[in-house]
Amino acid sequence: MVESISPWPLISKGAREHPVQTLQHLLRARGHQVAVDGIFGPKTDQAVRTFQQSKSLTVDGIMGPRTWSAVIVQVKQGSRGDAVRGVQEEFQFRNLSGDPAQGLQIDGIFGPKTDQAVRGFQQALSADFPEVHVDGIVGPVTWRALVSGMLSF
Repeated sequence: MVESISPWPLISKGAREHPVQTLQHLLRARGHQVAVDGIFGPKTDQAVRTFQQSKSLTVDGIMGPRTWSAVIVQVKQGSRGDAVRGVQEEFQFRNLSGDPAQGLQIDGIFGPKTDQAVRGFQQALSADFPEVHVDGIVGPVTWRALVSGMLSF
């Protein structure tokens, strides 16, 4: 039996750290003014609820599969902005050196280093998960694998 990509995480008010920062970058990419502080507090909760209402989703403040699927933004080499920062945040989360300067920089520019990181991540997953394509594009499958914490130690 072929395994599947890990499910989208369920997070809500009170959550901290990963993947809250990524969510906050994605909310910013969608025009919501939230701080990227890793704390799912009242402002992030309100932004999630406003986003859910704008997409005709259940307004409950819970980031579940439908809300994650709606909030992600496809990015690839040449993309810029907060959604790219979200991708870069995911690779900083996987930086095992303990030194943020050693990992992928969170600069919002999807350049060669971000492309290399994305392709390496996709390559590592593609042997076990045929739905992962090594194309350097962070679409729904790659976003889900990143946000769900796959290949993090």
